[in-house]
Amino acid sequence: MIKIYKYPARDTWESLLRRPALQADTLQQTVRQVFEDVRAQGDEALRRYEAAFDKVQLTSLRVTEADFEEAGRLTDDTLKQAIATATDNIRRFHAAQIAGEQAVETMPGVKCWRRSLPIEKVGLYVPGGSAPLFSTVLMLGIPAQIAGCREIVLCTPPGKNGKVAPAVLYAARYIGLTSVFTLGGIQAVAAMTCGTESVPAVYKILGPGNQYVQAAKQYAAMYGGVSIDMPAGPSEVMVLADDSCKPAFVASDLLSQAEHGPDSQVVLVTDSEQIAADVNREIEVQTARLPRREIAAKALENSRIVILSSLEEMLEMSNFYAPEHLILSVADPQKAASMVTAAGSVFLGNYAPESAGDYASGTNHSLPTSGYARSCSGVSTDSFIKKITFQHITREGFAALGPVIETMAGAEQLAAHRNAATIRLQTP
Repeated sequence: MIKIYKYPARDTWESLLRRPALQADTLQQTVRQVFEDVRAQGDEALRRYEAAFDKVQLTSLRVTEADFEEAGRLTDDTLKQAIATATDNIRRFHAAQIAGEQAVETMPGVKCWRRSLPIEKVGLYVPGGSAPLFSTVLMLGIPAQIAGCREIVLCTPPGKNGKVAPAVLYAARYIGLTSVFTLGGIQAVAAMTCGTESVPAVYKILGPGNQYVQAAKQYAAMYGGVSIDMPAGPSEVMVLADDSCKPAFVASDLLSQAEHGPDSQVVLVTDSEQIAADVNREIEVQTARLPRREIAAKALENSRIVILSSLEEMLEMSNFYAPEHLILSVADPQKAASMVTAAGSVFLGNYAPESAGDYASGTNHSLPTSGYARSCSGVSTDSFIKKITFQHITREGFAALGPVIETMAGAEQLAAHRNAATIRLQTP
């Protein structure tokens, strides 16, 4: 069961909603060492760290054609059909995000426009280990393809048998990704950052992961030359529920996040003491039936049920917390949604579980965690695109714009900037 907090004062919210602490100092030391070794020793370091961290001895890092064919045979037809349906929905939603080029004449003779171009080389990280997330292959690979990325590299950790889960490989092959490497954690991010004999270096790394992957991505961004999508670490969900909710549904949504990992966090915020009690009882019943109940139980230790006085106060707490996933199990979810200002992805009503977004509704499940939803967006087609601005100025246009540049450059005491305008204005 989850601990219940009744009507906490506003000045206690920060401590009440604190996420599980990351071991920042130890993590940074480990990440730095792995990056240095991978840069210096390449594939040799990758194999060594796979043996140390994932407990497998790898001969080949790259997934072979035989591996893809085997994965196809091992994936059952029902799952193949589910992947096909999810792919269609995800592709449809993300294809609609492509924006056309539009020129703007800011003043007569001065025309500006912005062009979207794909990032040429991108690296995708797909979590694996205890729960191989083949759905993440679709969430990252599909928008990368829609954007037109020329080279797409995918890294995912092996299972205990040293192989990538069949569903992950089937999903990759189904959408046309073939540059797949059996690498997980820090070493995978380091490989895509530095490049090795086997793994190409990329320009941007995207994908969710645990605290080790999150720390590695942030280090990669500081290492130079590589950008990342966002900090996307341990998963989290907040559910706002009133008397209109179905407690069993709410409990199932909380547990669907809790089973991700022991460092996940789930929060229920309600204006009903009865709902708080009913959901807590349902959590106890449903947890007992989960194969991953030990993981879920550990995550529930980091979790909270909070009782507040009104929907407005509930939404205030939600915007303060900025959850990765926000579920609105309230009487008027549309109205509540209009007041959301910070969340990764929002689910409206009793029949919009977070798992719909995780798999097949069409939205992306790679989302900002740890409060970064205040300033970051989830992965979209835009995540794989860079935008370049252009301007064309005629002689007549510069006759009007030039004096403005002269005045501003002079005020900033940048004489060369001013002269670049003056020399054009004075030349017949």
